[in-house]
Amino acid sequence: MSTNQHNRESFGSRWGFILACIGSAVGMGNIWMFPTRVSLYGGGSFLIPYIFFVALIGFTGVIAEMSFGRATRSGPVDAFGCACESNGKRKLGEALGMIPVLGSLAMAIGYTVVMGWIFKYAIGTLTGSTLAPDNVEEYGNAFGSMASAFGNNGWQIGALIICMLILMLGVGGGIERAGKIMMPLFFCLFVILAVYVAFQPGAINGYLYIFRVDPEMLASPSTWIFALGQAFFSLSVAGNGTLIYGSYLSDKENIPASAAKVALFDTIAAVLAALVIIPAMATTGAQLNQGGPGLLFIFLPNLIRSMPGGRIIAIIFFAAVFLAGMTSLINLYEAPIATVQEKLHLSRVPACGVIAVIGIIVSLLIQGIVSTWMDILSIYICPLGAGLAGIMFFWVCKKSYVEEQVNKGRERKFTKCFIPVCKYIYVPICFIVLILGIALGGIG
Repeated sequence: MSTNQHNRESFGSRWGFILACIGSAVGMGNIWMFPTRVSLYGGGSFLIPYIFFVALIGFTGVIAEMSFGRATRSGPVDAFGCACESNGKRKLGEALGMIPVLGSLAMAIGYTVVMGWIFKYAIGTLTGSTLAPDNVEEYGNAFGSMASAFGNNGWQIGALIICMLILMLGVGGGIERAGKIMMPLFFCLFVILAVYVAFQPGAINGYLYIFRVDPEMLASPSTWIFALGQAFFSLSVAGNGTLIYGSYLSDKENIPASAAKVALFDTIAAVLAALVIIPAMATTGAQLNQGGPGLLFIFLPNLIRSMPGGRIIAIIFFAAVFLAGMTSLINLYEAPIATVQEKLHLSRVPACGVIAVIGIIVSLLIQGIVSTWMDILSIYICPLGAGLAGIMFFWVCKKSYVEEQVNKGRERKFTKCFIPVCKYIYVPICFIVLILGIALGGIG
C-alpha cells in the first residue's frame, strides 16, 4: 500500500500531538451540550453510559483513525484511495474520501459562525457589552440580532483570520504550539471557575444532582442513546480530523496510549463544564433543561451578571470557551487544507488562502441558517464519515496491515480483540448513530 511520505510535516512531540487531539475533541459539545444532557438524564445516570461509550469509542474509533492516518501519511482522500488501491479501485476510494473532507469543511464553516459569536462575547466581557443587558429577554434579543443573517460579519471574519494565521504556521509551529498553549490554559481557567462556583451558596445541590444515580433514568433507552451520541461526537470520530492529525504522527509513538489520554482529558473537560454550569444554575434554583447557543449566549451571561465578581467570571469563562472553540476550528479546517495541498500541489500558505476564501464567503452567507446547517452535518455526514473510515481500515485493508499499524511504537502487541471489536461493534455503531440521528432529529 502506497503512502505519502514526501516532505510530510509532523508533530514535534508526543504531548504536542495529544494536546492537539484533545483540542480537537474539546469543543462546544463539552460546554453547551454535555452539562444539559447530564441535567436532563439524571446526573450520574447519564455519566455511567457516557463513560462506557467514551471508553468503547476511544478504544476503537479514535485508535483506528489515528492509525489509518499515520499508515497512509495523508488525509482522507488519499487514505481511502490507498485502502482501495489493492483492489484496483483507488478512484472509488478517493471519491468516498471526499465525503469526510467536504463534511469537515462544511462543519468548519458552520463553526466559524459560532466562533464569531464567541469572539464578540469574549471581547465584550472586557468592554462591558456582554454583561450590559438587564434580563433574559434582553439577552435573547441581543443574541437574536447577532445570529441573524449578516448580523456578525466583522467578528466572524476576525475569528477565521486568527484560525488561518495559526494554520499557516504549519503543524509544528501552528497547530502543535496552539494546542500546547490553549489546552492547558483552558483547563486552568475552568478549574478556577469550578473552585469559584463551589463556594457559592446553593452549589451543593448541583453537585448532589450530578452524581446522583436514578435507576429509572439509568434503565431508560433515551439515556443510553443520547449518551452514545454525546460520546461519539465529543471524540471527533468522523473520518477527517483525527485521521489527519494521525498522519503527522511519528511511527515511534504509541497510538493506543495516546488515544486513551485524549479520551480521558476530553471526559475531564466535559465533567469540568458540568461542575461549573450545573452548580451555578443551582445557586439560583434554575433547572438546566436547554443546551446549545441559548445556554451559552443567553442564560449563562444573565446568570453570571448577577454573581459576585461577575465581570471577572465572565472574562474567564468566555476566554476558556474561545480557546476550546478555536482548537476545534483549527482541526476542522486542517483536513480540507491538507487535501488542497495534496491534490493541487500547493504549499501550506496558498492552500490556507484558498480554504479561507471559501470559509469567509460561505460562513457569511449561512449566518441566519447555521443551526439547520450544523444539524444536517452532525446527523448525516459525521457518522457516515466515521463509518466509511472504519470500513476502509477494518474491512478493506488486510488484518495483518491493521495489526502492524496499530502496534507501531508499542513494546507489546495491542490486544487481539481490537480488530473484531472494531469490525463487528464499532463500525455498526457508526451507522446506528446515523440511523438514530435521522430518526430522532439528532443525538449529538
